[in-house]
Amino acid sequence: MTLNAFNTLPQREAADQLKICCGAEKWVKEMMQSFPFSDEQSLVKRAADCWYNTCTEADWREAFTHHPKIGDVRSLTEKFASTQHLAGDEQASVNKASASVIEGLAEANKAYESKFGFIFIVCAAGRSAEEMLRLLNDRLNNNVDEELQIAMGEQFKITVLRFKKIITDGDWSAIKGSRLTTHVLDTSLGKPGAGITVRLRKKTGNAWQTFAQGITDSDGRVSDLLPPQRKLDPETYKIVFETAAYFETLKIKGFYPEVEIQFSVVDDSHYHVPLLINPFGYSTYRGS
Repeated sequence: MTLNAFNTLPQREAADQLKICCGAEKWVKEMMQSFPFSDEQSLVKRAADCWYNTCTEADWREAFTHHPKIGDVRSLTEKFASTQHLAGDEQASVNKASASVIEGLAEANKAYESKFGFIFIVCAAGRSAEEMLRLLNDRLNNNVDEELQIAMGEQFKITVLRFKKIITDGDWSAIKGSRLTTHVLDTSLGKPGAGITVRLRKKTGNAWQTFAQGITDSDGRVSDLLPPQRKLDPETYKIVFETAAYFETLKIKGFYPEVEIQFSVVDDSHYHVPLLINPFGYSTYRGS
């Protein structure tokens, strides 16, 4: 479907398609106020504005209820039939997971929902079941406010992904990815620092609060820390790398349990914050 074809849908049908992308009724209603959309960039920009600036916590939590639990094949089939063709594809890696990983997902999901009051939300596309289990367990260490912020971002990643699956012949070239990226290189090995938990934090009151979180991939990168169209206000942020756990996997006792890098955002440009590490030192710079 092209965007023009989407724009010619009856309003009720168009609203139903938007609801597949994000299940919050208020978000769908606000989006339909701008229907039809002039181009794909306007669609995503409007979606971000409605999600971050108009919707409230109640709306965010409502959207979360429209997702099956990661690894819950039964709920995907029975309760979420309208989004099964999308969510099933997004969670395709779970079908290849071992029984122990699936059991771990079920157990961690239960603990997560008990602690936070909503299910674990992650943009699962391209992630292995093992990586999702690692993310789930990592995020169990957050507080409720932090998790709500992270889940909001993950939901918006899913929304944009589903736009692209519905409007398959759209021109998405103008849609910018994460405004912040990072890359870790282990200089002691001359290899990427893979499997490192990365947290992005901002000052809220007198405390630093995590609002985005990820794990470095096999190339040592986190390229989707923020969802598309998520702007960073001009202020100081902190990116935290949990290096102790990384060195423990290598059976090395590192000197720094974690690395914290503060940096200032001054404009809307892309920010790349790389990290060069070894067990007894680290350095950073603004990359491109």
